[in-house]
Amino acid sequence: MNEDTHLRVLRLVEQNPGISQRDMARELGVSLGKANYCLRALLEKGWVKARNFKNNDNKLQYAYLLTPSGIENKTRLTANYLQAKMAEYERLRVEIEQLKEEVVASGHDAS
Repeated sequence: MNEDTHLRVLRLVEQNPGISQRDMARELGVSLGKANYCLRALLEKGWVKARNFKNNDNKLQYAYLLTPSGIENKTRLTANYLQAKMAEYERLRVEIEQLKEEVVASGHDAS
């Protein structure tokens, strides 16, 4: 599982501790099995803990909470993600400028 997926799951859990795995899968755009796999990996790392509670339908449900280690790692992953996206943005900005120059050099409007 990659860091991007870890970060996305950690953000979902932080925003909605009562999220079901089915809703998590829908939000992530992955299968229910993959959502379960991702969540279990974070539970094993100690970044998330699960607490049982009963909802109104008398079904057992879980509340997922970030642990102090989970909060620390979410911050680290967020910083890494931001750095990667900023580098990607800069590469795209340079490429766009080069393409504009090519279009203008060929006598077309680069708007």
